Amino acid sequence: MYQDLVLATDGSDAARRATDHAVELAAQLDATLHVVSVSEDGPQAEGQQDRLRNDPEEQAAAAAEEAEEMAAGAGVETTSSIRHGVPQEQIVDFAETNPVDMIVVGTAGRSGLDHLISGSVAEEIVRNAPVPVVTVRSDT
Repeated sequence: MYQDLVLATDGSDAARRATDHAVELAAQLDATLHVVSVSEDGPQAEGQQDRLRNDPEEQAAAAAEEAEEMAAGAGVETTSSIRHGVPQEQIVDFAETNPVDMIVVGTAGRSGLDHLISGSVAEEIVRNAPVPVVTVRSDT
């Protein structure tokens, strides 16, 4: 039933915890892990790029590479995709246009005003995904 899993990663602590879970789940199910990382475009991404002084494309590629290395170490077959745009939209689009069975995504577990202002990528994925979504909360 679950032979193709999507791991949404951005290299954050929450994404690393999700990667651990996704790799373990894929190994137990003998499933393929499709690693998807999104290079954010738009005004919010530019502000983040200024703060972090990183190229969003390089950051997305590094996050995908890290997840692929973890999966390879566990003997899990992987594919990877770097997409451009709004992360939650790109993750859902990947799930809609590829034969996948589940999405695994990390969440920072924010609440209150912080959540209202910034929203939640994981929450949007859960609301709009065509397949089941496993969310993994970071240690906060």
